[in-house]
Amino acid sequence: MKVTAKCCNLLFITTSFLLFISGLGVHSLDYDYFATIECMKEPQRAQYGGGIIVNSGFDHNIEGWTVFGNGTIEERISNDGNRFIVASKRTQSLDSFSQTVQLEKGLIYTFSAWLQLSEGSDTISVVFKTNGSDQLVHGGHVIAKHGCWSLLKGGIVANFSSPAEILFESNNSSVEIWADSVSLQPFTKKEWRSHQDNNIERVRKSRVRFHVSNVNETALEGATVVITQTKADFPFGCGMNHHILTNIDYQEWFVSRFKYTTFTNEMKWYSTEIIPGQENYTISDAMLEFAKDNGISVRGHNIFWDDEKYQPEWVKYLSPDELRKAAKKRIESVVKRYKGELIAWDVVNENVHFHFYEDKLGENASELYYLKAHELDPETKLFMNEYNTIEYSGDKVVSPPNYLKKLEEIMQSGEATEILFAIGLQGHFASGQPNLAYMRSGLDFLGNIGFPIWLTEASLDPQPNQAEYFEEVLREAYSHPAVEGIIMFAGPAQAGFNSTLLADTNFQTTPTGQVVDNLILEWGSGPYTAIADSRGIVDISLHHGDYDVTFTHPLTQNSKKLNISVRKGFSQENIHVKMHA
Repeated sequence: MKVTAKCCNLLFITTSFLLFISGLGVHSLDYDYFATIECMKEPQRAQYGGGIIVNSGFDHNIEGWTVFGNGTIEERISNDGNRFIVASKRTQSLDSFSQTVQLEKGLIYTFSAWLQLSEGSDTISVVFKTNGSDQLVHGGHVIAKHGCWSLLKGGIVANFSSPAEILFESNNSSVEIWADSVSLQPFTKKEWRSHQDNNIERVRKSRVRFHVSNVNETALEGATVVITQTKADFPFGCGMNHHILTNIDYQEWFVSRFKYTTFTNEMKWYSTEIIPGQENYTISDAMLEFAKDNGISVRGHNIFWDDEKYQPEWVKYLSPDELRKAAKKRIESVVKRYKGELIAWDVVNENVHFHFYEDKLGENASELYYLKAHELDPETKLFMNEYNTIEYSGDKVVSPPNYLKKLEEIMQSGEATEILFAIGLQGHFASGQPNLAYMRSGLDFLGNIGFPIWLTEASLDPQPNQAEYFEEVLREAYSHPAVEGIIMFAGPAQAGFNSTLLADTNFQTTPTGQVVDNLILEWGSGPYTAIADSRGIVDISLHHGDYDVTFTHPLTQNSKKLNISVRKGFSQENIHVKMHA
């Protein structure tokens, strides 16, 4: 599959769901809202009717909009009669049009706008400037171009109540910025959580009806039904390090919770070949053996790291020819060694931010290593793994559109169509309220590519509200239909984790660890106990996974057991169980 941005293509992806938030009497939360990769001949309607934006579709000339910086603004009309706003005669990156809105502390604001340039292409960002402050907060980015309209989606979370100016940024000040269908819609945390819950119900769960009867088909009222999940369908795991080999408490803590992991350092090149020519896989081999013995699936992290700082020290000083030979040896060594034993490879880690291999070996270095990894291990998913793509809107370098741009470069070869690509978003959130609106817009954008998305290293910096905020991040990922797995880079103090700490030095659960434990239970492990009604029926919504189900007769205490597998599109909604007295 090759993803391209085709100018003026009228085809677009519409997997949006208008989910009305039950009982709250608020606007629906448009889930994807034309989360399109391809740009459009004409812009679509404004999301939420524009929300709190005045004159969002420019039906009333440019009422409500003013010039920001230098230049001029005006209304124009397309050949099809559509009205839009234009910022021209710009001299600085922030010269554009603006509108002032009132932000209220604690609200989550989703933003969207359709944008175009008068010529060429460039990244356009939406920027929020709070009243009386020089601080500029980026709310989202899009690669816009001339000849078609592209959708910018994003948002902000208000940390305090204040007026704020909305403006637009393009580093190419010689071009005009065009905009239409601008929207800013506020949501309370309660409304946002309600939407997450509704989406989890739709995406992660299926309804099951158990019908319990006597052998003569009469309803067995009062029968007890105990449902215990034996395997979750959604991978929710945790990073693991070498302390697992010697610390029994750490082993027990980990095995009792997680079936998926990533080795935090032990498989990286700087760990396995400290001295050139002397490979040592002793620790990573032992960790993999421990994982296999305990039914834990492992992501391979990583084959290469594109940041010069994290090369083996001796690699930094190799000539291009020497590096090419050393890298060939490295990829063949590690991938052949673990072929078929891992569920994924992070092939060239953080290659949107950094380009050590591209600088040394040519712009197609990443592409060549993905093709080589696929050749060596063709059945394993190959990830692009990056940070700040969904967690920090201020990092334009690795915005969702730029992530996609790099992915397209890797997929240029016809051979790449056979690769099992996947999208790795690390999810290292800094202190402060996570910007869930920006996170969701990034997941929407990248989700429409069609590849599975994982949060690969989810963490959140220490702070008083860490437990609350980390739960918000995990729920946002779990509720999104494009996300197929979450690995946290977190753990107990005895294993050296000190950022997102889940257990203290005595293995007492921290508040953040309690959030994780609660989610493990909530997302399916159970057990759930229910009593059959007068019809002998138990209706329940179960998270996707495998379950042991025990039915107990209310009088004789005779029992019967079943194994069921609940998946999306579950077809055995009505499971009839007959019991002897």
